[in-house]
Amino acid sequence: MIILEEVEVIQNDWSDSLLELAALHQKNIDISNQTSDFIDRLYFYDFGDVLFKPTLASQTQFRKTKEGALSYFIGNNNKFPEDSGFALKSWTNIIWENSSIKIIGNIALAMGNYYFINNKGKLKVEFSFVYKKDENNNLRIILHDSHLPYKK
Repeated sequence: MIILEEVEVIQNDWSDSLLELAALHQKNIDISNQTSDFIDRLYFYDFGDVLFKPTLASQTQFRKTKEGALSYFIGNNNKFPEDSGFALKSWTNIIWENSSIKIIGNIALAMGNYYFINNKGKLKVEFSFVYKKDENNNLRIILHDSHLPYKK
């Protein structure tokens, strides 16, 4: 069974980890290993399928492998030429605004907006995440779907 606080903890952990990657990159530190660890710790790839649709992907927008997720976060992968590295964008803060969180047994669904802040301003992104407990009772992301808001 999942409780609400566990969802909030993994969201904060995701944000803190992404901000740490951005800060390390700013110091010209290669973050390949740390990003791989971030994905291993928070996503379900080691246990089963993950449905990953990142915000700034339009050519290969659905990523079914850890390699695709890693490329999105740090770029530099010829299989995903559109990726420039979302974690490399000098983020300084991330604010979660959950519209709703639904818990159904060992699955939790969250939907809302999150805001990525850097020296260029604030980027509003719409998200839907689904979390599931792994065999070790750790909450992990099984669906990460985020988009820029619709513009007329």
